[in-house]
Amino acid sequence: MIKLVECPRDAMQGLHDFIPTETKIAYLNTLLKVGFDTLDFGSFVSPKAIPQLRDTAEVLEKLELNPNTKLLAIIANQKGAEQASEFAQIDYLGYPFSVSDIFQQRNTNKTLQESYPLVEEILNICQKTNKNLVVYLSMAFGNPYNEPYSPEIVEQCAENLVKMGVKVLALSDTIGVSNPQNISALYGHLFQKFPNTEIGVHLHSISDRKTVFEKINSAYQAGCRRFDGAIRGFGGCPMAKDDLVGNMDTTFLVDFFEEKQEILKNFSKNEFQKSWEMAGNVFN
Repeated sequence: MIKLVECPRDAMQGLHDFIPTETKIAYLNTLLKVGFDTLDFGSFVSPKAIPQLRDTAEVLEKLELNPNTKLLAIIANQKGAEQASEFAQIDYLGYPFSVSDIFQQRNTNKTLQESYPLVEEILNICQKTNKNLVVYLSMAFGNPYNEPYSPEIVEQCAENLVKMGVKVLALSDTIGVSNPQNISALYGHLFQKFPNTEIGVHLHSISDRKTVFEKINSAYQAGCRRFDGAIRGFGGCPMAKDDLVGNMDTTFLVDFFEEKQEILKNFSKNEFQKSWEMAGNVFN
């Protein structure tokens, strides 16, 4: 079964101008009517690091929950995990674990090796509070900082995390350097090696239908059934580099799975169209 994860948090986080809280609430409530498997709605991180999402707790209290859609919040440290875990509405905590030391320090102020004990602590918090952890393997398809990079490095990180008890991983193309060949090779190998781990993809890409379809198809044919996207392809990671590389456009994901005759459970195309139209005003 296909799981679509809509990421308005990723779409919003790098914007300079603050989106009013009431606008965020209205947009997220529109998205909740669509029937996505998961909504990556906000984050519990330092407001100095991501000022756009400083109102996540306030937003959360006014969301009109959909029993078919799980809520995911990004966290970057133990404090954030503890804060997010106080909210019963949240199902998933998402932690960005980079295979790049430089990016890990930029993103979470920790090295790669320092992040393993933190993941263990987050797992303990999740177990105590009935949450699930998604670990995003950032820079999974390339490294812009001239550090060592190879699929074997990604595999070793994945293996360490799986041994610790992480059950959901997302291969993240943080800077948009993935292509059909490296997606197929990396995803297919990890899919075979960790058959009991749910592995998704969080791909960034230019919004060109042919390019996007090729990337989606590569992951799909390799076995992926969990896909992250953002309506209209907005977003990108402000911690990675100066130029944001947009998210995978959810519209292309929906079109692709329609062509494949894959059923998107609980998904409303009518509500999706309303969300698509509203996004044009939210991100103007």
